[in-house]
Amino acid sequence: MGSVRATDLPHSSLLFQQPAGIKPDDFVDCYAKPSDCPLDEAAERAFRFPAWVSALMRLRNLLVTPFGLNTEVTSPNKIGFFPLVTRSETELILGLDDSHLDFRISVLKQDGMIHFATWVRTKNRFGKIYLRLIMPFHVLIVRNAVSRV
Repeated sequence: MGSVRATDLPHSSLLFQQPAGIKPDDFVDCYAKPSDCPLDEAAERAFRFPAWVSALMRLRNLLVTPFGLNTEVTSPNKIGFFPLVTRSETELILGLDDSHLDFRISVLKQDGMIHFATWVRTKNRFGKIYLRLIMPFHVLIVRNAVSRV
């Protein structure tokens, strides 16, 4: 993961144009690395998760089912686990809205770099607790995903 680095999300990202906007209390992180990989291929590589990530997602789904959280993506347009929300020539926005939080993932190709950003808006106390619990796994998974591009 040597060339993967935490960075600011470029202001050209479609995440800044989401209808609800990015608010100060929202969680946003971004990791980037140099890449000449085409946008769609970069996303496919990044979201082709190793078995340990798939196992963590299955465990997550078992644990959150009693709370009524979304455990299945039925969208026909998805990359990896995530439904495609919108796209441009240079960016894919993936994500979904749930009862505890809304999230979006940006895969942005710009100036020889590929950026992977996550935006999360929690909706209630459970969303805040959930985000805090998954954060160590989130960072590990995202850095690992970006390194595969």
